[in-house]
Amino acid sequence: MRTILQPSPDSVELVKGFVEDCELRSMTEKTVEGYRSSLLVFLDFISGRNVRLYEVNSHMLKDFLIYLRFERHLKHKTMKGYFSALSAFYDYLVFEEKSCANIVPSFRKRYLKQYKEGFDDPERKLLSVEEMSRFVNSILDPRDRAIAVLLAKTGVRRGELLKLDVEDINWQEYSINLKPTPKRSNRVVFFDDECAILLRRWLNSRSRLNPRTEALFISYNTFDRLSRNGLYGALVKHAIRLGFHNAKSLRLEDHFGPHCFRHWFTTWLLRNGMPREYVKELRGDKRNEAIDIYYHIDKQELRKAYLACIPKLGI
Repeated sequence: MRTILQPSPDSVELVKGFVEDCELRSMTEKTVEGYRSSLLVFLDFISGRNVRLYEVNSHMLKDFLIYLRFERHLKHKTMKGYFSALSAFYDYLVFEEKSCANIVPSFRKRYLKQYKEGFDDPERKLLSVEEMSRFVNSILDPRDRAIAVLLAKTGVRRGELLKLDVEDINWQEYSINLKPTPKRSNRVVFFDDECAILLRRWLNSRSRLNPRTEALFISYNTFDRLSRNGLYGALVKHAIRLGFHNAKSLRLEDHFGPHCFRHWFTTWLLRNGMPREYVKELRGDKRNEAIDIYYHIDKQELRKAYLACIPKLGI
């Protein structure tokens, strides 16, 4: 009978040190917790096979991938998250001179599709302007419709939208001040007349619900700030109704979720002639080069370009 080891104390301490390092690097709480959870699953896996952390090789990584795919039946995106955590962890071990090399990147390159550099994965579902118009105009619920149009017209991330408060809207400039996040550089995004109409309709409906929070978007069940899952469900149910989302399909292009709005926003601004650096500014992409840090875009020019290029949805 094989003896099953528990994760060694030194391995657990290494994970603890890695988590502290992530926090020191100002990673988001969600990212840090995701990394920690993934690493604990990996430690349990290798301990169950009597393998120490320093004995892990490409064959063990392959066994772990097989375990995730065929025993836990995880989706491809979730498995990529596990190996992203492993890669970051082994980078930390190399930096701390506790390991000679990080073997995970070469494994990911062979067995897992890497994230493409640039704006978005081209396989992600992209609606035409006409399809997006049909989608948002088919929604009767004022909250869900305002969420959909705000995502489409600003390209903000789901987490950024959920953190919005009513006071973050600047009605004089038709702009929104986003909460600071590690991923975003520019925190000001614009919206147009169509979006303004739906925001005002939602605010009128919201005021009658007597919410317990200043959050812009609230749950109908708790009257508190809307959750990530709540927002996802509020959008996907409409996408399913129109045939834009197939939850049973394994193909990315058959799924329509919150991030598809950011992909739509980016693609159609570029196709409508907006300069790439303007699109990057509105998306809040990190500035990785010195020229990006010192190059400043005039706010009014950016606003004019946005209003000229953002598609109209017939609202």
